[in-house]
Parts: sequence; structure tokens; C-alpha cells
Amino acid sequence: MTENGKPRTLFEKVWDAHIVREQAEDTPAVLYIDLHLVHEVTSPQAFSTLRERGLTVRRPDQTIGTMDHSTPTTPRNAEGIIPVVDAMAVKQLDTFTKNCADFGIPMYALGTEDQGIVHVIGPEKGLTQPGMTIVCGDSHTSTHGAFGALAFGIGTSEVGHVLATQTLLQNKPKTMAINIDGKLSEGVTAKDIILAVIAKIGIGGGTGYVFEYRGEAIRGLSMEGRMTVCNMSIEGGARAGLIAPDETTFEYIKGRKHAPSGADWDAAVEKWRQLPSDEGAVYDKEITLHADDLVPMITYGTNPGMGMPIVGNVPVPDEESDYNKKIALDKALVYMDLKPGQQLIGKAIDVVFIGSCTNSRITCDT
Repeated sequence: MTENGKPRTLFEKVWDAHIVREQAEDTPAVLYIDLHLVHEVTSPQAFSTLRERGLTVRRPDQTIGTMDHSTPTTPRNAEGIIPVVDAMAVKQLDTFTKNCADFGIPMYALGTEDQGIVHVIGPEKGLTQPGMTIVCGDSHTSTHGAFGALAFGIGTSEVGHVLATQTLLQNKPKTMAINIDGKLSEGVTAKDIILAVIAKIGIGGGTGYVFEYRGEAIRGLSMEGRMTVCNMSIEGGARAGLIAPDETTFEYIKGRKHAPSGADWDAAVEKWRQLPSDEGAVYDKEITLHADDLVPMITYGTNPGMGMPIVGNVPVPDEESDYNKKIALDKALVYMDLKPGQQLIGKAIDVVFIGSCTNSRITCDT
């Protein structure tokens, strides 16, 4: 899939296949969107705009709704209903139900078997497929990049634009290859890979870039692990994260509800096999980490860039040469009630937050 003999990256192949209008000096490109995921928090204003302007949803068949942000975690009551006690949440969920019904958008409602986290239902249902463009009003839409899809979060006004046109105005980002060479040691997981990457580049190190994760350690991850890595691309400042599809990807998708089947499946896989970056493709930037050097990672501060090996010591702010970073570190250690130079192994944990942004209902091996 070289273009005019020029090797292309995975990102370039997906981007080029979805251009409606090329980017000009003073105007962004118009990018076609294959799948638009919507939820109850970032969509109400977008739907209101459609009504005010007398517009319809351009492709309701390529739009999927799910209730996932204002949903309670309390158990079902005696009637089997999940009670929602927050008045604002009730209003958001009711409004979302009406909006999806009025505009003909399929929606997974609270309490139904298929309702779930917006980053999970796409892969789970086979809606997320290699080579697609996917957007959602949620920054962690980058999760879907684990399948070789160009996926990223958008703002509320952009949600309205995609609903009305099935396109999006976008400036073409740069590319960064993140190579993880070698095999992971026992006990080191996808979470440790991405925390190590962010600790290396900082929370703004990926600004203006799309990451492509490559290397033996990435290939050895399950799809859930790859989803975890891509999910947190945004925490490194990137627009999106991508992993080229391979046999692991195909095996995961095959047989799911919305996956191709029969001859269509064979044709799809043949097309997907052309997506990985061509040999000789040039990235705007590359970094390399060695899997042998990676150990279980923890964060000691207030952002994902404040990460360290579990056997390490908390950094000392006075040793930080960057004044702004020193101040941020000082504040973080006060907030976390940690001491400079302290080792955290053996320290009691007082509060635990369990997040399942990428592996709810799927697995816990990430």
C-alpha cells in the first residue's frame, strides 16, 4: 500500500483513505468518520444544535449510543432496576434516551445487557475494526487504536458536526513511533509499558502527534492489553495511539456480532493485512524502550507522568532543575503525603480507586 512508491505509516494509510478534502494552508482537512460513539454527557448540546438548525443525523447507522458516564454503580433493586439517585444524572439519561429515539440512533440503555463503557462496547460488539476512523466525545477514544483504527476524542461542537455531516475538520498530526523492544518480564503488564512511556516523555511529550506502538513486547500483548496502552496515549499528550493489526487482532474480532463473515471476512482480513506501516516508512519522531528494563510501575504524584519503578524512590524536588516541574512536584508530594526520597514498598494504601476504562466485562490481565 505504498503511494507513488513512497512507504507510508499505518497512520498515513488510514488518514489518506478517509480524506474528503485535503488540508490547505489556512484550512483543515475534511476527514470522513466511519463510526461515531455518543453518550449522555457530551451530546445534549450537539443534539440541541441539530434541532435549532433543522438538521438530521447524516448516518444514524454509523452512530451508536450508550449510557456510560452518568450511570450509577449501585446494585439493582428488588425490581431489577438500577436506581439513579442524582437528579442531574437522571436528566442527562432521560434526555439522551429522547435524543437517540428522535434521531434514529441505536442506543444501549441503562440496565440492558449490552449497555457499557463507550470504549468497551465497540470492540466487544465487533464495531471497532482495523483501518476505521472512530470518534467520540471522550478523550480516551484512543482506546480503539489498539485495532489499527484512527480513533480520538472530540468536543461537543465537533460531536454536532459529525452527527450532521459524518465528517470532521482536522489538521494532520505528526507521527511518533514508540518501539518497545524485547519481551516483558513476568509481572510486567501493559499498564507498566504505558506508564514507563509517559514517565519518559512527560504528559505533554506527545502533543501534536499520533503514536504508533511497535515492537515485540507490543505484539505479545492481548487485545485488552493493547487497548490499555492506546487508551492512555492521551495522558502523554498524543492525539491518538495506534497498533497495527495482526493475527491477535483478527482472532479477537472474528465471530463478533458486527464483524464481517464468510467471504466478506476473508476480504476484510486481506485488506487489513495491508495496513501495517511499510518497511522504510518515516516517522517524525521515534523513541525506544527496552522491555528488559521495564518493571512494575507506580505513580507517586498527581498526573500519569509522575511515574516510577515500584522499587524506586520518590523524586526529590530540590534536585529538579526545571522550576515549574519542581513546584508541581512539591505540590504533588504534599497532596499525596509523601516525602522526597521515600521508598513506597511497604507503605500502607488507604484509598483504592478501581478503574475499568478498557477491560470492563473483558479481562483483568492488563
